[in-house]
Amino acid sequence: MEEVPQGCPGTGSAQAGRGASCQGCPNQRLCASGAGAAPDPAIEEIKEKLKTVKHKILVLSGKGGVGKSTFSAHLAHGLAEDENTQVALLDIDICGPSIPKMMGLEGEQVHQSGSGWSPVFLEDNLGVMSVGFLLSSPDDAVIWRGPKKNGMIKQFLRDVDWGEVDYLIVDTPPGTSDEHLSAVQYLSAAHVDGAVIITTPQEVSLQDVRKEISFCHKVKLPIIGVVENMSVFVCPKCKKESQIFPPTTGGAEVLCQDLKIPLLGKVPLDPHIGKSCDKGQSFLIDAPDSPAALAYRGIIQSTCA
Repeated sequence: MEEVPQGCPGTGSAQAGRGASCQGCPNQRLCASGAGAAPDPAIEEIKEKLKTVKHKILVLSGKGGVGKSTFSAHLAHGLAEDENTQVALLDIDICGPSIPKMMGLEGEQVHQSGSGWSPVFLEDNLGVMSVGFLLSSPDDAVIWRGPKKNGMIKQFLRDVDWGEVDYLIVDTPPGTSDEHLSAVQYLSAAHVDGAVIITTPQEVSLQDVRKEISFCHKVKLPIIGVVENMSVFVCPKCKKESQIFPPTTGGAEVLCQDLKIPLLGKVPLDPHIGKSCDKGQSFLIDAPDSPAALAYRGIIQSTCA
């Protein structure tokens, strides 16, 4: 996985795209556009396109497998439960697009109209876009270098016709590489509300979350808060709690206290979440009274307060 280059000056620096550490980075030209070079016209085009979108939220994680896409899917499901709220879910995990499966939309096709690409609608008020809709088979590998990934993200942001939307949720891949830099740069003029960062309790995950937080600071991306997934396992029979991933350094709670970042909540480990995602259904509907569903609802309320 490609990370931000060692010594990256950050996209807001006058040296962005120009420093020695920028040489060879796929985003060099894009970063340079914000440091005195002619700006990419797509930035203004995207700003104009997204004027009809009230709130834009990026979902990030330092490490893969911590439940980032699961959270993105359920954030979208939870918001869309209000029929008066228009929700859009954009999957920019180019190489691992899992949102079509989780939303029960595998095999759907993207259609073009005079106003751009039409998202795939799960409900009248919930539209979804993913590179997964462009593949002939869900088993097809996307083997692209950075510039082609960047071009795809630009096309998603500029050409998808979302219409009037209250919330645009952007599900990103793990890490701090091409897709993240592209999304932040292309959205720089469109006002992003901020990022929600997903982690699990153990230190091996928190290490990468600290890098993700550093990335957000460097690119001037506000942090809405952190969500701790798989915090404990609650036995469905005896209700006893067990720590499957022990928080050896205090988990997300201590990390957030140290870095003065809001902890949006903790979601307990529940096997039914994975089953719901595999079936393409909302866990919030499948198990509405479970501790995990109640935790999700509290986090959704905090995220969008």
